[in-house]
Amino acid sequence: MIRLGVPSKGRLMQDCLDWFGARGVVMRRTGSDREYSVAVEGIGGVVPVLLSAGEIPRDLATGRIHLGVTGSDLVREQLVEDEVAEIARLGFGQADLVLAVPNVWIDVETVDDLDAAAAAFRKAHGHRLRIATKYHRLVRNFLQAQGVADYQLVDSQGATEGTVKNGTAEAIADITSSGETLRANHLRILSDGLIHSSEAVLWASTAAEWTAEGREAMGRLAGMLKVRLPI
Repeated sequence: MIRLGVPSKGRLMQDCLDWFGARGVVMRRTGSDREYSVAVEGIGGVVPVLLSAGEIPRDLATGRIHLGVTGSDLVREQLVEDEVAEIARLGFGQADLVLAVPNVWIDVETVDDLDAAAAAFRKAHGHRLRIATKYHRLVRNFLQAQGVADYQLVDSQGATEGTVKNGTAEAIADITSSGETLRANHLRILSDGLIHSSEAVLWASTAAEWTAEGREAMGRLAGMLKVRLPI
């Protein structure tokens, strides 16, 4: 038997159920909307587990679930490469993790410009330029690769776009699909400020215990989904 982590709410959940359903693996919520349970039809040996998208990487890493659907941004932020195997990109849930600055910074168009502005900011204010984000690993790796040093990351778990207006950060790095919220908060994306293009992905845990029964179920599931075996 294999445990499949499925996003527990919102558009990501519905798109996930539609993707599996189109391939003969039909999952339906049981009980009320407050009950986190799903029944599966069309295949045996697969148990869906409803989790938040942010919990799925953690449960993949610990081996609590064998498979899980969540955004590549969350996996790349939370896990190291060998903790999961990518099975299939699902073609929905697309969004970009981007670096954005205030519109009034008319001379800051690129990451190199930001690097220069950060050095000037530290000289003028005595502390490093603050970038609000919840994606610390991805942003830090990106900025290090670009040679940007005079900054500090400020944790933001919600309403990141408002941190500049509120005076708690000078720039942000956040997920966006349309850019409308950025524009509404008078922010713009740097021309080379794309950090990561995310989408929903089906992942397999490398820590989960794969029994003979589980391998057999995975073989049937892989055949229905037309994906490669992870084991």
